[in-house]
Amino acid sequence: MKTVGEVGERALVAMFTTAAASGGDTDDLVIGSGDDAAVFAPTGPVVVSTDTAVAGRHFRFDWSTPRQIGARAVVQSAADIAAMGGVLTGVVVSIGCPPQTPVERVLELNAGIVDQTHRYRARVLGGDLVSSSEVVLTVTSLGVLDGTQAVALSGARGGEVLALSGPLGGPAGGLAALSAVEHGADPLLLEQFSDLVEAYRLPRPDLGQGRVAALAGARAMTDVSDGLVEEIITMAEASQVRIDIDSASVPQVRGLAELGAALGVDPARWALAGGEEHELLAAFDPSAVPAGWTVIGTVSDGEPDARIDGAAVGEIRGWQSFTET
Repeated sequence: MKTVGEVGERALVAMFTTAAASGGDTDDLVIGSGDDAAVFAPTGPVVVSTDTAVAGRHFRFDWSTPRQIGARAVVQSAADIAAMGGVLTGVVVSIGCPPQTPVERVLELNAGIVDQTHRYRARVLGGDLVSSSEVVLTVTSLGVLDGTQAVALSGARGGEVLALSGPLGGPAGGLAALSAVEHGADPLLLEQFSDLVEAYRLPRPDLGQGRVAALAGARAMTDVSDGLVEEIITMAEASQVRIDIDSASVPQVRGLAELGAALGVDPARWALAGGEEHELLAAFDPSAVPAGWTVIGTVSDGEPDARIDGAAVGEIRGWQSFTET
């Protein structure tokens, strides 16, 4: 099996360009992947976000396939576009990897990136390939506000309610199952809770709900990337309001309670503190919550604060970028 170092950057970039040229359904692309830079003519204000994933820190090749890892990197970046009420137009991708990395691995990473981008009816606009000590994926997502106003974190106001676009806990539960098996649990656990494991490997939020929320008049919105607790803390501080969450109202994915019983863990902890969900969290007027969303709490005026069941969040926290895994 040839390595990246043996094949070289130019040959791999040519392969990436060929893969990116097919699919996608955007009408605003003027010059796409393969030139010095992409050119597109947006139909509205442009929304931009960047996310980076590092091997060993954000993903493991023994737990996920390269195609899943590539697709997941797109989901986490595109979710930020949705959280602003935007629609994804395209992505720009940088892949860093050691020279000894098998070419097939890099091509599969790219295939996952292209496939997931096309699922969102967007295009891979280009990117970069560099040598690095670990495999690193950086996805910059570009989107547009198509007839809507941007929904910022800072817009929540007293008297509104907080709602979720979908159930939580799947990725955290799947990660817990993988970790348990690695530390000696019965491998059949992964088969029994395969849906949760797949939710960790590749979350599948309905990012179209970002535009739905914006059209419904959402006042503040974010995606649940760092855990629900972290997101309500961030929104409360940004909006200068108090947010109260009823933990019993937070919807959990199917199978989470059973996995919690098997591992002796309260599944509510995964739903409250688990990251990489990418479901959307938004503040609405109580009469404007979109169909399918679940109200989980309230917004009130006062000193910025985030509370669960009336109590301070305490030790229940989500993802912290600069702590040990």
